[in-house]
Amino acid sequence: MHGGWGPLFLLLLLAICLGAWGRNQEERLLTDLMHSYDPHLRPAERDSDVVNVSLKLTLTNLISLNEREEALTTNVWIEMQWCDYRLRWDPRDYGGLWVLRVPSTMVWRPDVVLGNNSQTYSTSEINLQLSQEDGQTIEWIFIDPEAFTENGEWAIRHRPAKMLLDAVVPAEEAGHQKVIFYLLIQRKPLFYIINIIAPCVLISSVAILIYFLPAKAGGQKCTVAINVLLAQTVFLFLVAKKVPETSQAVPLISKYLTFLLTVTILIVVNAVVVLNVSLRSPHTHSMARRVRKVFLRLLPQLLRMHICPPTPVAVQDGTSSGWSISGGEEAALCLPRSELLFRQWQRNGLVRAALEKLEKGPEPGHSQDLCGSLKQAAPAIQACVEACNFIARARHQQSHFDSGNEEWFLVGRVLDRVCFLVMLSLFVCGTAGIFLLAHYNRVPALPFPGDPRPYLPSPD
Repeated sequence: MHGGWGPLFLLLLLAICLGAWGRNQEERLLTDLMHSYDPHLRPAERDSDVVNVSLKLTLTNLISLNEREEALTTNVWIEMQWCDYRLRWDPRDYGGLWVLRVPSTMVWRPDVVLGNNSQTYSTSEINLQLSQEDGQTIEWIFIDPEAFTENGEWAIRHRPAKMLLDAVVPAEEAGHQKVIFYLLIQRKPLFYIINIIAPCVLISSVAILIYFLPAKAGGQKCTVAINVLLAQTVFLFLVAKKVPETSQAVPLISKYLTFLLTVTILIVVNAVVVLNVSLRSPHTHSMARRVRKVFLRLLPQLLRMHICPPTPVAVQDGTSSGWSISGGEEAALCLPRSELLFRQWQRNGLVRAALEKLEKGPEPGHSQDLCGSLKQAAPAIQACVEACNFIARARHQQSHFDSGNEEWFLVGRVLDRVCFLVMLSLFVCGTAGIFLLAHYNRVPALPFPGDPRPYLPSPD
């Protein structure tokens, strides 16, 4: 038993010694390197030497874009590579140790800030450049497929990187050289289509449907259109809270909501105009022949409307409204009701007596009495004839008045149909036009116009 445990104990002791020896080598190397190392000094052997710094940006998450503040929130890793001559050693002096990891605060770091891609060193001190892998310059933002989390609102279309030199800034000053990383993103439209665009289109369609109400229902039309206008205003306020307060560009969704507001206001104006035309009468307006020809003959045929315009009634006295009353009739109308009834009974009695005598025939010796009765009943018969003429004229004037009202109502119907077709065409064409603008308002196939390079890894 004791002979078996001896070799195992020696092996365990040897492993512990080798581990302690390896840790001691790292500690000894770190002590030797940091003995006279100053992290505030630029790693240049001579003052004229330039430190080459290679940059690589790795995107791990596109968090959000605050459109109102115009701020993009992301998670990125910045990988910087440079050569520091003060951190050199011979691996043979330290037991074949090739790699040593130390905290970044212990070594010199280039003061490169990921804010407007600015740096505090001039080109005479450091030289910014893009990293290279396998002989290829990484001119893009690197995305790790295992660590990257896709955003639900924005899609990344292009991610180029460029090394730029600002000719305005002198070479010996900071800011002359810049490495700019671009992110060209495109909104995923499904959320806005479901929650804003589709409700706006449906609500605006209700405003078009008010033309199916009668032409005289102008109050109901205006009520519906104003309710739609208020709903569209609410959507416009919601969108205005998210877009930036700038005049350089207007979002397409704001343009579309403004277009819908304009169409709805025009519908309200049309409803008011049609109601004004429909309620006209011969007392207030006289219809011109051209208006009657266009709106009662030509347009109904073009619009395939079944309209039977009323036949114009000629007026005997040549006037378009009202009727004339004789002085006797006007005086009779001013009498009390009891006296009118008495006169009417008296006239009826005289006429009835004269008619009875005519029906029985003249009795012998009573011809003079018959002539006297007819002579006495003549004023009553004349009054009856005048009353019949008065009733006929009144009916004639009423027919003319009703015919004029019907004509104006038909003009209102035709005008309402014309406005319906115009507003429907405007709504459909405007909606289709703005949707086509949104369809073609996409990120270009190449990140920079005129530059054929795709700024992407070359396919193997």
